[in-house]
Amino acid sequence: MIHKYYLGGLYIVLDVNSGGVHIVDEMTYELLDYAQPPFAQECPEEILRALGDKYDPSELADCYAELRELHEQRILFSADEYEKYAQFATAGPIKAMCLHISHDCNLRCKYCFASTGDFGTGRKLMPVETAKKAIDFLLERSGDRKNLELDFFGGEPLMNFGAVKEVVAYARAREKEYGKHFRFTITTNGMLLDDDKIDFINKEMSNVVLSIDGRQSTNDRMRPTAGGKGSYDVILPKFKKLVDARDKSLDYYVRGTFTKYNLDFSEDVFSLYEAGFDQISVEPVVCEDKYDYALTEAELPAVFAEYEKLSQRLLEQDRKGEHFNFFHFMIDLDQGPCAIKRLRGCGCGNEYVAVTPDGDIYPCHQFVGMEEYKMGSLEDGTFDLDMQQDFAQAHIYNKPRCHDCWARFYCSGGCNANNYQYEGDIRTAHTLSCELEKKRVECAIMIQAVKNLEKGTAQ
Repeated sequence: MIHKYYLGGLYIVLDVNSGGVHIVDEMTYELLDYAQPPFAQECPEEILRALGDKYDPSELADCYAELRELHEQRILFSADEYEKYAQFATAGPIKAMCLHISHDCNLRCKYCFASTGDFGTGRKLMPVETAKKAIDFLLERSGDRKNLELDFFGGEPLMNFGAVKEVVAYARAREKEYGKHFRFTITTNGMLLDDDKIDFINKEMSNVVLSIDGRQSTNDRMRPTAGGKGSYDVILPKFKKLVDARDKSLDYYVRGTFTKYNLDFSEDVFSLYEAGFDQISVEPVVCEDKYDYALTEAELPAVFAEYEKLSQRLLEQDRKGEHFNFFHFMIDLDQGPCAIKRLRGCGCGNEYVAVTPDGDIYPCHQFVGMEEYKMGSLEDGTFDLDMQQDFAQAHIYNKPRCHDCWARFYCSGGCNANNYQYEGDIRTAHTLSCELEKKRVECAIMIQAVKNLEKGTAQ
């Protein structure tokens, strides 16, 4: 299988199964509409008739021979070597947890999937004892996994910051007993950041996600306080202070959401860069069509054009030596993720779970509140192994829309929670999200191809 497209002035051909990217000329690009396996020894007459008026027949024949040779060398139209690994996509140890330390929030973001912080279950904070049980659960269920991930999440985690500190101390003490190592992350809207919290986060958190939507007008329209005021002027200087004080070896990124209100979201990306951030994610809102800020199929052409615009702006920045990372365009075309991760992505419900303030266990933070997907409870010691196995089997070869999709190894079947919420089944890929993901992948590949060409390393 191949996927070919024209973008950024390049004719790009992706060999889907090998991941190889080829930059070709216009003749080769058009010839690939006709030249498919099995290849004949000579260029078929129907191809020469179809393209002979535009291209020299001898050049077409030579090009056809080159394509046949690339196929024989398993460089083009290569076989799928990944499906055989699907049999190993079974339930495994849990290595990551989203700890809902707070089901309360001091913002009222209009697009919040968590019902402005309480997930529809009432505002509450996680007791420290429940959090400790969650740590014990992760340690005991992690098998031979040495490195464990724990994300402090909400609502707003800083509303329960005392508990965050106690949990980190408890986990650090227990990891020594188990021979493990915790890597902590915290996701925050920044409203309650102060020097003490910044110091602690920069000392203990390997990663921090800072929620802000970009320009002040964009942010304040969608992310007001509980009192209806804008949050931008409060959080921006606090985020800058945290990032400026953060060790360069530690991860962070500012994370925003774009909606129908800001289809020019590249301006929000660059607003964040100009404010002093170089690790940036601005992602599309996912919600029901009934909301006036929702993205629908009608917005796709505008969104696609904006992704292309952003791609060119990022390349221009690189040429000026002013590089920054845009999360959705960060693709490793050389190595990439391991085979199993390519098949099922984030590990939701299998290697990764979420725990609520009441100690209930869900497949991930976006499933919280969906009682049909409650996996168990820390209070009674239950955990649904059958559901874990079901999620382990939710890979691209068990998702009909993904099985033959050219982008399947990049999105790994999409978000299971979005699939369930908007398509009714974790194995049915959310159509709108698929289209957006495919466009981002095309842009990301084009960016890398241009960079390689300018460095003289492209094939």
